[in-house]
Amino acid sequence: MTILVTGAAGFIGFHVAGRLLARGQAVIGIDNLNAYYPVSLKRDRITDLQARYGDAFRFVAVDFADDAALAAALAGIDITGIVHLGAQAGVRYSIENPRAYAQSNLVGHLNLLEVARERPGVHLVYASSSSVYGANDSLPFRVEDRVDHPVSLYAATKKADELMSEAYAHLYRIPMTGLRFFTVYGPWGRPDMAAWLFTDAILAGRPIRVFNGGDMRRDFTYIDDIVSGVLASLDHPPADDGGEKAGGSRSPHAIYNIGNNRSEELGRLIDLIEAACGRPAIRDFQPMQAGDVKETYADISAIQRDLGFAPTTPIEIGIPRFVDWFRAYHSV
Repeated sequence: MTILVTGAAGFIGFHVAGRLLARGQAVIGIDNLNAYYPVSLKRDRITDLQARYGDAFRFVAVDFADDAALAAALAGIDITGIVHLGAQAGVRYSIENPRAYAQSNLVGHLNLLEVARERPGVHLVYASSSSVYGANDSLPFRVEDRVDHPVSLYAATKKADELMSEAYAHLYRIPMTGLRFFTVYGPWGRPDMAAWLFTDAILAGRPIRVFNGGDMRRDFTYIDDIVSGVLASLDHPPADDGGEKAGGSRSPHAIYNIGNNRSEELGRLIDLIEAACGRPAIRDFQPMQAGDVKETYADISAIQRDLGFAPTTPIEIGIPRFVDWFRAYHSV
């Protein structure tokens, strides 16, 4: 049994691949190792997986937006499940480089749908995002909410991924699960995310930029909880029974929020990072950035009901773990 994990050198993909390998499944991981953030971190993640799991983990550097290269990389491999986590990430970067998002998140997602179509019965779990909710002011965000008004191109591409997936589930009866991730953090995290940016700046004595004057809230979700939700989704493909699934589909396609079900003040996050670093932050208050939203908060009742998902890691536990890893990784 070989599971295909896209974005295997990325933050969530690395952790998902590791958990799959730890439970005895073979993994083929693919990633194009782009330079959106330092490639050295991505390579270190791959090296870690190879050191721990040897031949059970096979890595191929390939751009899944290149359909011919993707087909060549997967030729002859008996894939029993797909976890599609690769994407061009980042709300703010989508304003600077929109074409990267169209190529990776639209063309690339279509290519993975085709990979699944060529393998009847194989379940495709894919990454969506809480960004699809846009400036929705009805909290907490529910999978039943309308998500027709994205405030960034990144969010628009993720909504488009959900729509393409629904079409393929309807046409080809492919079992699919889309996961709307809410602000994931933890060891081996992404350098463009708040926990990393703040920790790095505080330890170096640099100011941190605090947007919207600090009046921001996020549903911060620890990576171990996210991985548990991803694997629970993979293990329970939606049935092709005509019944309504989470998200409203009557095809074998479910959509879930996957978050911590707690909306935390940004200032609370900074306080915890300060305590873990043992020094105060220099807070540089800034206006709201284009494409950003003031608050996120996940209603996780659907994934709790269907898959038994129950996050266990509040930021009071998760943030010190992240800071400990950050200091060890950077020897600071």
